[in-house]
Amino acid sequence: MDFNVKKLASDAGVFFTRAVQFTEEKLGQAEKTELDAHLENLLARADCTKNWTEKIYRQTEILLQPNPSARIEEFFYEKLDKKIPSRITNGELLGQYMQDAANDFGAATPYGSTLMKVGEYQRKLGETEREFMQTSAISFLTPLRNFLEGDWRTISRERRLLENRRLDLDVCKARLKKAKVAEAKASAMPDFQETRPRNYVLSASASALWSEEVSKAEHELRVAQTEFDRQAEVTRLLLEGISSTHVNHLRCLHEFVEAQATYYAQCHRLMQELQRELARFPNTFTVTPSISAGPSGVAQSAMPAAPHSKAMEADGLKIEEVQAPAAGTRKAKVLYDYDAADATELSLMADELITVYTVPGMDPDWLIGERGNQKGKVPVTYLELLS
Repeated sequence: MDFNVKKLASDAGVFFTRAVQFTEEKLGQAEKTELDAHLENLLARADCTKNWTEKIYRQTEILLQPNPSARIEEFFYEKLDKKIPSRITNGELLGQYMQDAANDFGAATPYGSTLMKVGEYQRKLGETEREFMQTSAISFLTPLRNFLEGDWRTISRERRLLENRRLDLDVCKARLKKAKVAEAKASAMPDFQETRPRNYVLSASASALWSEEVSKAEHELRVAQTEFDRQAEVTRLLLEGISSTHVNHLRCLHEFVEAQATYYAQCHRLMQELQRELARFPNTFTVTPSISAGPSGVAQSAMPAAPHSKAMEADGLKIEEVQAPAAGTRKAKVLYDYDAADATELSLMADELITVYTVPGMDPDWLIGERGNQKGKVPVTYLELLS
């Protein structure tokens, strides 16, 4: 192994002088070369960009992959430069469980067939989510990570070099200042008395030595100033590149929003398709309304679940032939919007008032509602009966 003792000693000496200079600056015992205002603004802007980019990157990772264990696993795969294994999404897993349950319950039963259909669409939603995660990772996360792990590391390295050059420059300034003070003292101390010629010679010799030291310190200062100016220019150019980084991240942000819009639109489309599919399925359940009396004794449903209206068709009631009784009609306030399922029902709008009554042989979960010249069946669970 090539072990250069002189270079090691020299590096240790430089490190020590920089440490001393830095400590004295912090204690206010040494002067510090200030950067120009433009460079200071660029440094502040770069720090702000790095901090917020890091926060946005971390939170986007959490949004796309809420499982911290999965994120850690992906991190190690990336560091080992290995392909990340395909992972099933929660939606796909839920869909698989639903379909497995449907097979056990019997796919021909109403519950089993519904589970099978819902499971199918849950798997589709999971596949859509996986596509969104992959697209967002490529178009948004990757550029942010490239900045943090690439451009920012380069900027940080050059900033450290600039700080070292500044410390070296200030060390040279302090050394030159001390040399000039010593030279001035040596020049003022020579003894010209003939009785003491030896002191004069020593003093003159010391003055010459300090003059030589001043010249050497001035040369070192010029070199340090040149290196500092060169490094400041390199750092400035890198920091000015932050503007192009913002432009690039702006484009990536637009792509991320487009991916989100596409993902949510696909989810909305799939859910609408699922609702239409479920509407075709035979429903064999009835919802028992949960009625609770308020402070004024008014009956109010706990949730807007409309009873199954197929049973009413067996009653043989014809809406156009139904007449309001002479007594027994009541006013009712509509709690929720309701869309009529067929011509025998009356559509409702929340907060409107209608007249309601019942007729013999009618399903107790339904009433006849009238609004002006319109008449039709309305579900009790959507109404608040008024006294």
